[in-house]
Amino acid sequence: MDGSTVTPDLLRRFSPLDGLKRENVAALAKKMEVRTLDGSKPLLREGDTDKRTYYLVSGTLELVDRNGNVRLLRANTDEARHPISPVLPRRYTVRAVDRVEYVSVDTELLDVMLTWDQTGSYEVNELRSDERGNSDDWMTTLLQTKAFHRIPPGNIQAIFMRMQQVHVNAGDVVIKQGDEGDYFYVITRGRCAVNRETPLNKEGIKLAELNVGDTFGEEALISQSRRNATVTMLTDGALMRLGKHDFNTLLNEPMVAWVDHEEARRIVAAGGKWLDVRLPSEFEAYHEPGALNIPLYFIRLKLNTLDTAITYVVCCDTGRRSSAGAFVLNERGFDTRVLRGGLNLISR
Repeated sequence: MDGSTVTPDLLRRFSPLDGLKRENVAALAKKMEVRTLDGSKPLLREGDTDKRTYYLVSGTLELVDRNGNVRLLRANTDEARHPISPVLPRRYTVRAVDRVEYVSVDTELLDVMLTWDQTGSYEVNELRSDERGNSDDWMTTLLQTKAFHRIPPGNIQAIFMRMQQVHVNAGDVVIKQGDEGDYFYVITRGRCAVNRETPLNKEGIKLAELNVGDTFGEEALISQSRRNATVTMLTDGALMRLGKHDFNTLLNEPMVAWVDHEEARRIVAAGGKWLDVRLPSEFEAYHEPGALNIPLYFIRLKLNTLDTAITYVVCCDTGRRSSAGAFVLNERGFDTRVLRGGLNLISR
């Protein structure tokens, strides 16, 4: 039935999944489900451009090309070891002949996993965060983020190699509001809270609660400013941290896409939206027509108000805060562009 569990043994029936290291096959299996399709219903259509890779688990599929030529694909055959109609745009319309089972995976994720698997000089388990062996989850979470798909595999390898492990206890303050930024952090075990002190609330406003695989600390590194929030451990845990220089050269630069004002306006005219991350007082003084205002320090708190289907042109006065906001959004699957030079360069 739809939604049944995928096992590593099932994935090893298919190519090139059978070439992945054991840990990476297991990680992919956790993110996939076996789906079903009744006879005569379509799975794929000729001309489709969706970036997903499909495999046939059971049953028979009919593949029809644009000339009406038909061939059958049966499960558990040599041909069924390979992806179904992988070339984009799709060359075949694919229908179920009888009730079939199949699995699918995001093609870009699979490519990242394969590239990382084949270019890494060490096994995932060499980077285990503690004796419980919980590093697989956080590493897989990072590799699956859309933003990581933009990073060259050599950078990914260097990032993991240069990260340092830090053990922390409940109540420990990892970063403090107002301090200089020095590291980017990934949670490998435990939970922490993000709070921001305001003139009207010295106790601090809770902006987010972070778990394994979540990241923090990037805003100050990108914007070259002081920490805009305090992060405190809620439980005992472990973190991996990356120094400021390594973060900016290996991780931040490949993830941020810059546009000039002319290109930004074309994106907005085509359905995109301005996202201004300055303070409300700055926004009130001047802003782009129709812009949405979410101050940088509220980005995490307001993620559920944003639409992953929209391209956001993130802007501020100079580009520093907007590039930090774009990084946070990119990590969480949003499509962003950053206004080069900021709003200060636009004549008004």
